[in-house]
Parts: sequence; C-alpha cells; structure tokens
Amino acid sequence: QVQLVESGGGSVQAGGSLRLSCTKSASTEYIGCIGWFRQAPGKEREGVATIDSDGVTMYADSVKGRFTLSQDNAKNTAYLQMISLKPEDTAVYYCAVDTEWRCSGGFEEYDYNYWGQGTQVTVSS
Repeated sequence: QVQLVESGGGSVQAGGSLRLSCTKSASTEYIGCIGWFRQAPGKEREGVATIDSDGVTMYADSVKGRFTLSQDNAKNTAYLQMISLKPEDTAVYYCAVDTEWRCSGGFEEYDYNYWGQGTQVTVSS
C-alpha cells in the first residue's frame, strides 16, 4: 500500500512559479513510474509529466520547457517545478504512481494504481 500526499499548490500571478511536492509513504514498494496529472474545471484530467525509476522524464507539449519533474529517493518525494505559469495551468494537480511497471511513454491513467488527493494551483492573469 502506498500513500501519496501532494503539497505546494497555491495562487500565483501569470509568469510566476510554484513547486509541487508528492511525498510517498515510506514503503518497500517498487515505484516504476511517477506521474503528474491535472484537471481543470469542466475538463477531463490530463497528463502533465512522468518520471520513471531511472529518472527518465516525459512532458506534455503544453508544459515542455516550463515544468521540470525530479525525484529525491532519500526523501521519498517527487517535485514538479513549474515556472512561467499561465492562467491555463489552473487546475487540481494529482500525483500518481505505478508500482508494477516503468513509465509506458504515455499518460494512460489506468497504468497508475495509487493516487494522491490533489492540490489546487490557480494562476491569475
């Protein structure tokens, strides 16, 4: 069983930055892939970024060059650094983990078997 807690959300003006954290409960579970997703009001949840057990990252086109996903295994925490934020980045951000496989190369939600509760990010113009 893996528990995930997101933090770091908040309200910023366009052009600002935030760093989201996803802290995993200490466990011996293998973590093959960590993913960040977001859901804006009235829209479907979409993938933002993934990082696999070897540190290989992938980003959605909408955030490339602005978001950076990293992980600190000693702290059981993954970080999503977001810069140059835009109003369209406003959403609830979720982290998720796949304890069975490495990242698939896409953003299929069914790959992830544990999810956090989400943290709100609001970007004003």
